Amino acid sequence: MDSTATDRFDTSRFEASRNRLASLAYRLLGSAADAEDAVQDAFLHWQAADRQRIKVPEAWLTKVVTNLCLDRLRSAQARRERTAGAWLPEPLLDGDPMLGPADTFEQRESVSLAVLTLMERLSPLERAVYVLREAFSYSHAEIAEILDITESASQQHLHRARHRITAARRRGGGEVDPASARRIVEEFLAAASSGRTERLVALLTDDATAISDSNGAGLTKTLLRYDTPQRIAAVARAGFKPTPAKRRLVGGTPAIHYALVNAAPAILFVLGDQVIGAVTFDIAGGKIATVRGIAAPTRLVRITEAWRQHGPDTPLITQW
Repeated sequence: MDSTATDRFDTSRFEASRNRLASLAYRLLGSAADAEDAVQDAFLHWQAADRQRIKVPEAWLTKVVTNLCLDRLRSAQARRERTAGAWLPEPLLDGDPMLGPADTFEQRESVSLAVLTLMERLSPLERAVYVLREAFSYSHAEIAEILDITESASQQHLHRARHRITAARRRGGGEVDPASARRIVEEFLAAASSGRTERLVALLTDDATAISDSNGAGLTKTLLRYDTPQRIAAVARAGFKPTPAKRRLVGGTPAIHYALVNAAPAILFVLGDQVIGAVTFDIAGGKIATVRGIAAPTRLVRITEAWRQHGPDTPLITQW
């Protein structure tokens, strides 16, 4: 086989692993754009490597991508961005290959916005061990090889990570019947857009929280947080009720669609073929436990691309 044919063959081997590598990087970084950059960097490493000496390309590439992501998580710039108070994970539309394996509850949970947010509290190594074990089912021996740690250290990191993630699992209440989740979200939207504050409060758990990167008049420098059902209801009523001023702000009249985002119920504000806002919901005990609002354009690039390929459906509200 000549060098050109070999290069084509090796490129095709990398491309066969691209979606899995991107899914791994997304779980580690919480950003689709950063995940794509990490995978592209891994491709450059792959091209520069002596590929004849790589016995198991999948394992080699997994190690490279994982360590590239760890470098990003440890960088001073990343720490500044994530501790500045204005960071939320990038939402992905259901069916996006970057969401990766979804056969088990643990795999689906590992890509939820709740867990991606909670993983910010983990050390980079704890995060890597948790993702490799829970989402990709690597053994501790394999994880030790990938991260250059001992098997015992891998087990300890997983134990600590699981302990912290369990809190989110209890709060999220486990998996929810899809029909019930949609009904609850539709009731929330109807109550918010019509200004029915009492109904909104009734749909929220007693310890509900809401987080947003926008105050309705534009993006904020820090995340906005609301921690009582009454306050959340008031903000939702003000934010969801349509007004001419809001239409001028967003440049038109968006339609509001129901969607699944990171395996959770959500509503998308769509103007033309552009997603201009995403609101996701965590459901627990038949009520809404967490609301997350994402409007940063840089966080909506990939979900907009996926939406443009999404089959047309009937919006919940056509003229917001």
